Parts: sequence; C-alpha cells; structure tokens
Amino acid sequence: MSVHLRVAVPADFPAVVRLMNVAYRGSGPGASWNTESTFLAGDRTSEALLREELSASPDAALLVIDDPEDAAVKGCVFLEPVSGGVWYLGSLTVDPRLQAQGLGRQLLHAAEQWVAQQGARTIRMKVIHVRDTLIAWYLRRGYLLTGETHPFPYGDDRFGIPLRDDLTFVVLEKRLAG
Repeated sequence: MSVHLRVAVPADFPAVVRLMNVAYRGSGPGASWNTESTFLAGDRTSEALLREELSASPDAALLVIDDPEDAAVKGCVFLEPVSGGVWYLGSLTVDPRLQAQGLGRQLLHAAEQWVAQQGARTIRMKVIHVRDTLIAWYLRRGYLLTGETHPFPYGDDRFGIPLRDDLTFVVLEKRLAG
C-alpha cells in the first residue's frame, strides 16, 4: 500500500477516533503490537477532545493516510510547530490490521517530509517510558532519547486512566536532513 497523506477534515474525525482508540487501547487478538492497554484504561481520545486540541493549536495539522480506492482512514499523525524549526509529533497511529506491512515507517517518513516542507529542522515527541518496544522502533528510525522527561498528567483522565502510579514521558528527538 502506498501512502496518500492529506490534512484531515472534520468528516474524518469519527474514523480517526475509532482508529486511535483501537490502536492505543485495544487488547486481545488483533490488538496493536504497541498497545497501552496494560498500563492505561479507557479511550485514548474522543471527537470532542480531538476538536479541542486542533482548535487550541491552529498551526497544527492532523494528517491522515487513506486509501484512495475506498477512502478509509488507515493511519494518522498529529504535527505541531513548537518554535525555531522544532515540530512536535504525536498520535502516530496505524490500523492494527495493517501493521507489520511497513505502513508505520511510511507514515513516519511522510510526516517528516511534510514538516520539513513547512520549515522544520527537528522533530520532538513524548513517549511513555514503559513503551520499550515503541521507543526502540523510533530509535531504529534515527530518533534519540534526549534525557528529558515530563510527568504523566495524573488526575487528567482525558487521555486514559492510568493503571500504575509510576508513568512518565521520555522525550525523543530527530534532526531532519537539509
């Protein structure tokens, strides 16, 4: 499958929410290889939260991969300029049924190209520290751990209900070519 990346429109939001919730919190057969369901419960997002995030960040973009043949959303990524050529990458999501086909790598590469065209020189992201497999995946793609950490937002259940009390975010960063 080739990547057809475009900016999401409000009509895409229900599909994006379903995709993110199954990819991030799904469990059992067919779950994502990097599900958070062992340490976070509840939904990953909602349409209201997605709209709120995009409204609060007017320079941000939610990009989706769709299949031009059936228009189904296959993946998504949130990108936001931070400052001085640095962009934040979050919510990189691929339909779990399509994982292990290289789509995540293609989506990440397309997102990096997209922000580079917007003037980005660096991409930063936060990943929950216990997601060792996901962190290793990003390290294999040229991201580096910065040593910076951020506290998990305990008490704010908008992004899920923590099932453990030791969660924190690590920061990864990648300098873009050019």
